[in-house]
Amino acid sequence: MRHPQRLLLSLAALATVSSCKREALQEPPPPKVQAVSTQMADFTEGVDTVSTLEASNLVELAAQSGGRILELKIKQGDEVDPGQLLVVLDQAEEKAKAETAKANYERYRYLAETGATSQKELDRYRTQYISAMAKLSYSNLRSPSGGTVSDVKVKVGDVIQQGQVFTSLVQNNELEARVEVPAVFADRLALGQPVLLIAPGRENLIATGKVDSIDPRVNKKTQGLLVKAVFPNAEGKLRDGQRLRTRVQIKTQQELSVPFAAVTQTSGQSFVFRLGSFDELKENPGKADLEKLEKGIKAGKLPADALFALQTPVTVGELENQLYPISKGLEANQKVATTNLLNLRHGMPVQVQPAKAK
Repeated sequence: MRHPQRLLLSLAALATVSSCKREALQEPPPPKVQAVSTQMADFTEGVDTVSTLEASNLVELAAQSGGRILELKIKQGDEVDPGQLLVVLDQAEEKAKAETAKANYERYRYLAETGATSQKELDRYRTQYISAMAKLSYSNLRSPSGGTVSDVKVKVGDVIQQGQVFTSLVQNNELEARVEVPAVFADRLALGQPVLLIAPGRENLIATGKVDSIDPRVNKKTQGLLVKAVFPNAEGKLRDGQRLRTRVQIKTQQELSVPFAAVTQTSGQSFVFRLGSFDELKENPGKADLEKLEKGIKAGKLPADALFALQTPVTVGELENQLYPISKGLEANQKVATTNLLNLRHGMPVQVQPAKAK
């Protein structure tokens, strides 16, 4: 005969094991998600291209006279004012030529007065003298306008020739982009339309300009229409030669939208997890175990107004300001999950949490 105390201990242990098994078989709590309602938002129909910015005013500086550089008073990146001294030249050779020209002119002037030479010869030497003196006046090279000094191609000691370009002045306060727009958009282009500058590979807006001119001709080879857009650049953030994405905004309209975080893609199809009632789930159960879920609601394990993740195919447009326009699949004011999407399955009950304060 078993000892009564041992029997009680065995029964207690068995009850404990059974309790543990029941706990192990209990369903995990529904996953927690954050959700937002679909809403109308402004979207723009635009034409995206890649363009290179050009300074509206770029001046190449060339030597007006030749000589050896004694002083170079500028370097790349310097801001200069109109009339500012840039280069000082040693013009010993030019001075010698000027002195010779002066001597020749004075001699022929004397000869002309005595009738020993013609007026034509005198005029020729006068012209040579004036030209030589003019070259001497350019021994100091000055800036014709204000701007930022570009690449300086000479150094102290170099001999510079008359007409040789030694740097450029760039005025970056306004830049221009040459945008080629497909000719099919020709009748929808207009002066003053917004043009956006966007960083390559990202959606970060860098600057906003406007259409300044539209070429009346279509490029026969590319079937493109040249549009010039101007961008104010008072802070100097944009640079001449910078290559950026440009978007000519043709039209703005309101469309139903969802956040970028709400959309997943599978095999090229976009989906969202719409949050719906049990009755909505029954209309499209998929692989969801409706019988088990209904028992859970009746037993009080799930609230009567429980929400379920309904995987819904949607048709989306181009992402803009972290929002997707939705043309098919959703209606206004429906809720969609924006977090924990990787752990959701169609028909899964969820707990909606308020969004975290930013």
